[in-house]
Formats: sequence, C-alpha cells, structure tokens
Amino acid sequence: MSKQFGPDYVRAIAPYQAGKPISEVAREFGLDEATIVKLASNENPFGVPDSARDAMAAAAAELGRYPDANGFELKNALSKRYGVAADWITLGNGSNDILEIAAKAFVQKGEAIVYAQYSFAVYALATQGIGARHIVVPAKDHGHDLGAMLAAIDGDTRLVFIANPNNPTGTFIPGAQIEAFLRQVPDHVVVVLDEAYNEYLQAEDQYDSAAWVKQYPNLLVSRTFSKAYGLAGLRVGFSIAQPKLTDLMNRIRQPFNVNSLAQAAAIAALNDTAFLEKGAHNNSAGYQQFVEAFEQLKLDYVPSYGNFVLVKVGDDPQAGARVNLALLKQGVIVRPVGNYGLPEWLRISIGLPQENAVLIAALQKALAEA
Repeated sequence: MSKQFGPDYVRAIAPYQAGKPISEVAREFGLDEATIVKLASNENPFGVPDSARDAMAAAAAELGRYPDANGFELKNALSKRYGVAADWITLGNGSNDILEIAAKAFVQKGEAIVYAQYSFAVYALATQGIGARHIVVPAKDHGHDLGAMLAAIDGDTRLVFIANPNNPTGTFIPGAQIEAFLRQVPDHVVVVLDEAYNEYLQAEDQYDSAAWVKQYPNLLVSRTFSKAYGLAGLRVGFSIAQPKLTDLMNRIRQPFNVNSLAQAAAIAALNDTAFLEKGAHNNSAGYQQFVEAFEQLKLDYVPSYGNFVLVKVGDDPQAGARVNLALLKQGVIVRPVGNYGLPEWLRISIGLPQENAVLIAALQKALAEA
C-alpha cells in the first residue's frame, strides 16, 4: 500500500465552501442569469464604488509591473485613518489571509487556538491547517461567551479568535465586554479581533479598537474591504497591531499578496464616505424589511448587527437544505449553514429593496410547499 501524501491534519480538512455563483445556479437549474438574485455571500449590493473604478482605471497602465510589495500608499492611508504608524499595519489578500497568517505566525503545531461555536469557518480551517489544537467554546445565545472563552485558555493556548459582529449569526459584543476580556487574557496569548462587519454597526455600538491596540500588545484587529467597501472580488484586508506582532506577520506574508488594482481601489474606497453612508442606510432599511417579513411568517431569527440575518426555516435537520433547494429553483441564492451545526437555519444577505422583496416572496412560496 502506497504512503499517503501530506500530514493527517491536512487530509482531514473539509475545504471551505463558498456561496454558489450566479452562473452555476443558472446552468444547474436552466435559469436566466439576469433574473437570479444572490443573497448568499454578504456582498455589497451596490457593487464597486465609482471612486474605486476610476482609481483602478488609472492604475491599469502599470499592470506590467509588480505591485508595491509593502503597500506604501495604502498603509499610509490606513495609518492616517486609524491613527497608527504604518509599521503597525499588515496587508492581506482579504481578511481571510490575515487570519491564516496570524495562525501561522503565532501558533506552533500542537498548541491551541480558542474560538466560539458558530463563528467564522476560517478559524477552524486556520487551526487545522497548521496542526494546532481546537478549543471550541459553546455559544451563548448564538454568540460568543467571553467568560467561558477566557476560562478555556490553557497553558498551550497561543491565539484567540473573536468575531464582532459574528458571522454567520450576526451577534455583537459590546465594546466594554471586549475590553474587560482583553484586560484578563494572558500576555502571551494573541487576541485576533475580526471586525469584517464593523462598518455596519450603528453609531451607538461603535468603539475604538485601534486605541485598544496601543494599550494591549497582544491584540490584533482584522478588517476587510470586501463588505461595506464593495471590493469583495479584489480581496483586500488588513490588520492593526503593535510591531512585535506585525513583524512576525510580515515575515511569512506572501510577497505581493495585494495586487496593484486592489491597492488603488482600497485607497479610493477608504475615503468614499458617501458610498459608505449609502450602504449603511440601505442595510438598515433592508434589515427592517427582513425582520418584518420573518415575523409575519412566524420565523425565528437572530437579531443581526451585520449585513445578513440568520433565520430558522424549520425544525428538522433537513429544513435548511430543503428550503435552500426550493429557493435555488426560483433563482434565489442564500447560504445554508449546516456546516456550522445549524442545519435548520439559512443565512440571508441584505440586498437592494427589490432583491429583498424577491427573496421574501420566494421564501414564502418555499415554506408553503414544504
């Protein structure tokens, strides 16, 4: 019998499953792509801001050359925005890249990473990909139980992932609770605060995590341009941390991991406050549109602080898959979350008003059929 390639912990990984592309659903169900509504991947329904399109057009003339490996201009823009030095910033090919770099930089094989049940799937993948030990803390009301997560930290723990707001459940931890947690975490344990959906928070829920980085040398804050900034297809993420952490991150970060067009677009989008405000207004209105529909349909849902809602569509373990298939046949793409241990639920992204209306009508029909 021939020896298998690769370590056991890599062969055991179940590859990440992204949301179905529109083209795939069109082929599979014989539908017209133009009629399909995709509310599966928490993308910005307004797409790429015009400011970013213009910046990419200008940058295209230099595509024959490698991008700036250190991302000087983008780091400079982020430095001004968050009030930290440029060497406190690490750029990533999306925030997924940042999360995986952090696991590789701070954790050795056999050491432990703590994260919550029902939190972003990449935490588990990043842990398993380096042969680290998972410490999965049971969720509290579909969100993080910070007290239990603190208690779960053992002598071999080197990293804690916290998502705020959390994906796929949409739950939120008030800033005061996070800071209390940071004060108690051992100095040798790195806390990765994943704020991919931070821009969707209401003003009263916002807190200054960049200021915490100055106070806590073991804190790394992760952000992305994929959601509120509308640049999901360009893959741009970044982190803020003190140089003792960013130095290690940059030692293993791939050269040129953020391409020239992505850097140019991110700089433009970062300063496009009108686009962000338009997106935030649409998101708030869309959330109310969904909540009213779910309550009318008598469906349980988790109150969300992101640009999506987790909704329960049945009581049996096949409910999510069954309703998801019925929606696909109607040309509506949402996200089943059985891989998170939530087979009765669907995660639905907030779209434009007309897209939300299509989803609500299709969901009503799918539930009636079920």
